Amino acid sequence: MNKDLTKEIKITDIENIKIGNAENEKAGTGCTVIICERGAITGLDVRGGGPASRESELTKPFASAEVIHAVLLSGGSAFGLDAADGVMKYLEERNIGFDVGVTKVPLVCESCIFDLRVGDYKIRPDAKMGYQACVNSEKNNIQMGNHGAGTGATVGKILGIDYAMKSGLGFYALQIGNLKVGAIVSVNAFGDIFDYESGSMIAGLLNKEKNGFRNSEEELIKTAENKNLSFDIENNITTNTTIGVVITNAKFTKSQIGKIASMTHNGFARTIKPVHTALDGDSIYAMSVGNVNANLDAVGSIAAIVMGKAINSAIINTKSAYGFKAYNDLMK
Repeated sequence: MNKDLTKEIKITDIENIKIGNAENEKAGTGCTVIICERGAITGLDVRGGGPASRESELTKPFASAEVIHAVLLSGGSAFGLDAADGVMKYLEERNIGFDVGVTKVPLVCESCIFDLRVGDYKIRPDAKMGYQACVNSEKNNIQMGNHGAGTGATVGKILGIDYAMKSGLGFYALQIGNLKVGAIVSVNAFGDIFDYESGSMIAGLLNKEKNGFRNSEEELIKTAENKNLSFDIENNITTNTTIGVVITNAKFTKSQIGKIASMTHNGFARTIKPVHTALDGDSIYAMSVGNVNANLDAVGSIAAIVMGKAINSAIINTKSAYGFKAYNDLMK
């Protein structure tokens, strides 16, 4: 990509959106909301085998809904789907949603990560937390790392949580001329995380001494040769999901933005290995929030780049917590 034509921007520099975090730091869970009050043409591509999601049918091209008013990323596994009720309450109070005569019904999609084994599994994102994330979005000043939907995120879990690392929430955005494309992601992967540019491993499965790495993909391949090893791994596995949203001010139809969501998974594939496993619920939403004319394939390619960079940002900006070592402590 031509650096002379491209500049990094804040994800909140993209017009027509507000983003807010809310979390319970002690419990190790949280949520992140992306609100588009005027409505965003939204697509979704799910590649993992175990997603926890709400209203995903609305993103299909043949669904009647033309736009979505908010996407919520959350912890709490399927329990965290309750948090969308708080987002709906916030939006209805502000007369935002699909007009049904007696009121307006906000259309809210949500995906959740599994973080129940990180902090207090009895405390999950609920309507109150979802509402608070919306209130916090009014400041439009979100933080990366151990915040929002990334509060309880971890990576590198093929040998169980004892050798996993702390991950978190990341975002990254670029502007090329009038076109803006950004990504926000909660990185809670079964696999390891690699630098988008160099390909070097930056987080994931720790070695026995916990001062360096092992390779999750190699450990997984070993199970094809050793049935007993496979059995041991399956009994130590934790549940995973990396969930994200790519946002652009380019104008697209619902089928086109769905294709961009699909292309954005290339950012997952370049930075997470193994990825899209049966033990992940990997899901990417794409939101069109503006009217800039742009080529679909160009935006899809840029979306993959910003998603890969956002995944890296999640790792770099995370702090050690809940007994999990983070990138910055490991690299000291």
